[in-house]
Amino acid sequence: MSLVHNMLLGRHSNIFDALRGFPSDDSGADDIHMDWKETPEAHVFKADLPGVRKGDVKVEVENGRVLSISGERSGDPIDDKEKCEWHCSERSRGRFYRRFRLPEDAKADEMKASIENGVLTLIVPKRQMKKPEVRSVEITGGAASKKRGKEKDVVCCSFWPL
Repeated sequence: MSLVHNMLLGRHSNIFDALRGFPSDDSGADDIHMDWKETPEAHVFKADLPGVRKGDVKVEVENGRVLSISGERSGDPIDDKEKCEWHCSERSRGRFYRRFRLPEDAKADEMKASIENGVLTLIVPKRQMKKPEVRSVEITGGAASKKRGKEKDVVCCSFWPL
């Protein structure tokens, strides 16, 4: 990977690594190439859908957090009735599908979608997330705790999964 690519993606090798772990049938996932950026106000997803019109794509949110993009690309059928000789056919056609979990702070019910020049743009506003409560736990026992009197020791393990 290039230095610029590493800087843009940070610790993730793929922009959707942070959203992995959701069981789905992504049988057409490679048909939709997507970008995801996060601003202070929203998550912005852009999907390349060349040749797809507004009526040919469907965007749905399941259970408030699972985004799915599906539809169908039309094009010149390979087995057309016109007498011709095909030399190459690389453009995608047929059904496409992509599904992934939205970030926890996404306001899916306020999502806006638009399509222009073959690019589907989804803007998902963000909600303010409540910071987790942290409380100190007093450690008792041992000679050291008797010497300290009323002082509180705090134990913290940043690697422990919450």
